[in-house]
Amino acid sequence: MAEVGELLKHWRSARRLSQLALASAAAVSVRHLCFVETGRSNPSRSMVLKLADVLDVPLRERNTLLLSAGFSPEYQESALDEPALGAVRDALATILAQQEPFPALVMDRSWDIRSTNAAARRFFAFLQDGKTETPPGPANVLRRMFHPDGVRQHIANWPEVAEALVRRARREAVGGVTDERAQRILEEVLDYPGVPAGLRSLDVTAPVLPIVPIRYVHADRQFDYFSTVTTLGTPQDVTLQELRIECFFPMNDETRSAAHQLAAPRSSGR
Repeated sequence: MAEVGELLKHWRSARRLSQLALASAAAVSVRHLCFVETGRSNPSRSMVLKLADVLDVPLRERNTLLLSAGFSPEYQESALDEPALGAVRDALATILAQQEPFPALVMDRSWDIRSTNAAARRFFAFLQDGKTETPPGPANVLRRMFHPDGVRQHIANWPEVAEALVRRARREAVGGVTDERAQRILEEVLDYPGVPAGLRSLDVTAPVLPIVPIRYVHADRQFDYFSTVTTLGTPQDVTLQELRIECFFPMNDETRSAAHQLAAPRSSGR
């Protein structure tokens, strides 16, 4: 495991802060911060947590910082199906249900899909249209979007969407949660047939559009969606902080109408 000073320097660089800026924000001396980063001084538990808070370090990595400094972890990592998280699961289910008849899903930091609403299941079943071929491994957003047997074949503006996804994945790895499994999956999908080699060398610091439309086309129908990604506010559990709620919204009346039509058979049977 890396020394705590090296890890703090990594996060300071990721946040693009000078030693002076970090020291000022954390109310410590530049000299002491320099000693901590170079290993000449051992920070206290409270100092590690204070610096991590200023640097907005994710909870999982805060635990890593504490362990590297010789302290026990601060934040619990619960399984999402544990009884203690029952209220959170109910809240997530409510959010997904409220998004009907438009798709919504919950994913973890590795981009694995943890749950979906009925609209998402209907929509992606419609795109699959009875086909049994699916991307390998657990249901994963990156695999679903990049694999030839996923939904990629139905996305009219796939190059634009693929570039936006790679930028997002790279940005999260640099300035958010550094998940080795997510990086392995990203490398895997970049090796899929037909994926442009140029996606490997994208400049993740370049400005990106706040909204990237996704145009799905299948069976003479077109669905124009944009999505938003939401996180849970002020979580104190590693698992909860790493969840992402992605909701799809129609960009025009045609998509809104088509989504209601997909839902019609289910609602008519009530």
